[in-house]
Amino acid sequence: MFRTLRWLALAALIAPPALSEEVTTFTLDNGLEVVVIEDHRAPVVVQMVWYRAGAADERPGLSGIAHYLEHLMFKGTKTLAPGEFSKVVEANGGSDNAFTSWDYTGYFQRIAADRLELVMRMEADRMQGLILTEDDWLTERDVVIEERNQRVDSDPGGIFGEQRRAAQYLNHPYGRPVIGWRHEMEKLTRQDALDWYETYYAPNNAVLVVAGDVEPDNVRQLAETYYGVLKPSPSITKRARPQDPPQLAERRLSYSDPRVSQPFVSRSYFAPERNPGSQEKAAALTILADLLGGNGQTSVLARKLQFETQKAIYTNAHYDGTSFDPMTFNLAVVPSEGVGMSEIEAALDQVLADFLETGVDAAQFERVKTRIGAAMIYAADDVNGLARRYGEALTSGLTVEDVQAWPEVLANVTEADVLAAAAEIFDRRRAVTGWMMRADAPEVMQ
Repeated sequence: MFRTLRWLALAALIAPPALSEEVTTFTLDNGLEVVVIEDHRAPVVVQMVWYRAGAADERPGLSGIAHYLEHLMFKGTKTLAPGEFSKVVEANGGSDNAFTSWDYTGYFQRIAADRLELVMRMEADRMQGLILTEDDWLTERDVVIEERNQRVDSDPGGIFGEQRRAAQYLNHPYGRPVIGWRHEMEKLTRQDALDWYETYYAPNNAVLVVAGDVEPDNVRQLAETYYGVLKPSPSITKRARPQDPPQLAERRLSYSDPRVSQPFVSRSYFAPERNPGSQEKAAALTILADLLGGNGQTSVLARKLQFETQKAIYTNAHYDGTSFDPMTFNLAVVPSEGVGMSEIEAALDQVLADFLETGVDAAQFERVKTRIGAAMIYAADDVNGLARRYGEALTSGLTVEDVQAWPEVLANVTEADVLAAAAEIFDRRRAVTGWMMRADAPEVMQ
């Protein structure tokens, strides 16, 4: 009886996020999807425009074009000078930025609610009115190449991560870096950018998310006024990306660099994504990741490797199933001083084997589900986070209904579900194992 009451209390804790935000959706005649999330606690609004176009949609040989155009979108239109967009937002007390991933590119502004019309007018203007001069595209190409220098080429962890991802995906474009391969970035042209822009930047390939102190009817009126007049693109088709063949053998790589301050072992397994109307397996993997490596004190990997055997100084497990195509379930272990790479990898494998054999600790399972539910409740207090939750989902193939059902799907995951998911994905034949080492490391990968 007591256990039943605990589970009822847990379900009550996790369920509210599905009902806490008031969400209104509609689609304009030109195909623009609009999501309005009401939150009247502060006179602030976040506008986000998400395009269903990311690094995984690029043509071979043009890696980095999605991110490159993200930069170029701030170069101006007939009504806005280069750089003026952000200056206007800042002058009105707001902030703005943009981001690119494999599945989407997004632009957002956070500003006082009575300035929504201002930022909506400017964002709609650059959806189809971008102007690129010769100086604009050349200068910005140098900027993104320098960004690669700083984030990847000067960071051994960045280089290793890029190489590991390329080894993971033999055929799928998730294997290419969002920022692009340097040799291809250096050849990007103004016409490449314009072709990408004219192909994908259209209302029928976008999702507008407005969150904060707004009324749906007012948002609809503004959206019709500014976005509704834009023409849809006839070139938008259903996404169809090349897929990877079944992985039949483990892939292994090692990377040595004199700049490495701390070696580590990484392991990534192919794992399914959240799918429309079918999120149960992704939910089980989400809880599995938290059980194994979500907490630096109480997770399975931390307890076994950091505290009991003291073979590691850091452990982690990560999974994010919000993607258009299958992604990965990732593990990482940093060995303690004097512990070799082979030894720490063997220790990791032993912990996984023991977990599959002994099962899930019931008390820890309840704690993890409670923590995940609480985190979703707290996240609902941030309108920016709410807007991102919906925008990322809708540009990754999910629906509003999937977003709202997600907390309940998580709450319904059982210990058996988690073990079944772990047994399915923890197959070394479908994994990529990597060692990142100091240049003088005596051990080599076998």
